[in-house]
Amino acid sequence: MKVAIVGGGAAGFFAAINVKDNFPNATVIIFEKSQKVLSKVKVSGGGRCNVTNGCDGIKELSAAYPRGANQLKKLFGTFNNHQTMTWFQDRGVPLVIQEDGCVFPTSQSSQSIIDFFLKDAESKSVKIVKGRGVENIHVSHDVVTLHFIDGSSEGFDKTIITTGGSPKRSGLNWLEKLGHKIVDPVPSLFTFNMPNEDVTDLMGVVVEKALVRIQGTNIRTDGPLLITHWGMSGPAVLKASAFGARILSELDYKFSIQISWVNTINEADVLKEINKIIREFPNRLLSNVRPYYIPERLWHYMLRRCGVSDLIKWTQLGDKTKNKLVHVLTNDQYSVVGKTTFKEEFVTCGGVSLESVDVKSMRSKSCNNIYFAGEVLDIDGITGGFNFQAAWTTAYIASKLS
Repeated sequence: MKVAIVGGGAAGFFAAINVKDNFPNATVIIFEKSQKVLSKVKVSGGGRCNVTNGCDGIKELSAAYPRGANQLKKLFGTFNNHQTMTWFQDRGVPLVIQEDGCVFPTSQSSQSIIDFFLKDAESKSVKIVKGRGVENIHVSHDVVTLHFIDGSSEGFDKTIITTGGSPKRSGLNWLEKLGHKIVDPVPSLFTFNMPNEDVTDLMGVVVEKALVRIQGTNIRTDGPLLITHWGMSGPAVLKASAFGARILSELDYKFSIQISWVNTINEADVLKEINKIIREFPNRLLSNVRPYYIPERLWHYMLRRCGVSDLIKWTQLGDKTKNKLVHVLTNDQYSVVGKTTFKEEFVTCGGVSLESVDVKSMRSKSCNNIYFAGEVLDIDGITGGFNFQAAWTTAYIASKLS
């Protein structure tokens, strides 16, 4: 049996290695259009490669996918995050789970994953061909013929497509011609630009537990929030961008967000906390006692935002000022104008519709011997190792070639 893997990224290598495990006598060739393989693995997780997430249970794991969650829930019954960890560790790649659930190689270097893939592929006689992009595919009499950009062609018994996300729909035209439904790709996992907000003066400040809501939508996320020189980032913002990917695209990335810096929108609870501070530290200055251990620079900024001097004593706060302070702590509002994406780690919402794929096998419904895995599909997750996990799971299923 002759098997082509189109795309030399994470899903491509995982599929190729597992095909060889399942079919040791198969000829397996990875075709990568660029001169580099595993380039996204190299830069992911700040160069450490966030392999997966250590969360417990399929329900929690599936909840991390704005698109594809229902289908993945079934697939995770076959190959989930804990099986991924076992898979790598059994093959000599030790992993470590951080407090936030992110899983990295113990070496803290993505090169460990790359070296393993390259070495294992070589040991299994997987051929890797770089600089050979596929332009079109033709299927006839169970033979899948790949037509390459250089004008050459080659036939295969089975083909697994793992080309990753495409920033433009035109990049998926060749798959649409085969009868696959394409969901227009738009960016996911991006940061919020705030060119008109002076909160950017606080660049570098991190709030460990913030709550972010996108005004006019049902999108609500929480987690760490990072203030940057262009706006806001961090898991809370990235999650909001993922769940709101299509909505925010339609808004042309011009919208307002509401932030609770204290991870609650219950103003009555926050007012109780303020009153408690007044009782316990009546003669202390506002600048010296920070509710909820808010970062110092942010607290001073909150006070200025409320028009309150940080040199007055807590006991001098009037009811009107207290209410204003509570409101800013729980419902602070900022205007977003534009986004910033990490081009090396670009994640898309969209791709080959799951309606075009038999998700039990990852086989194309329109082309019998073509399979899909990874981000070329309309599947994407939030930050934290979930996008790689979708790649491992779909590639593992596809490699069965059933």
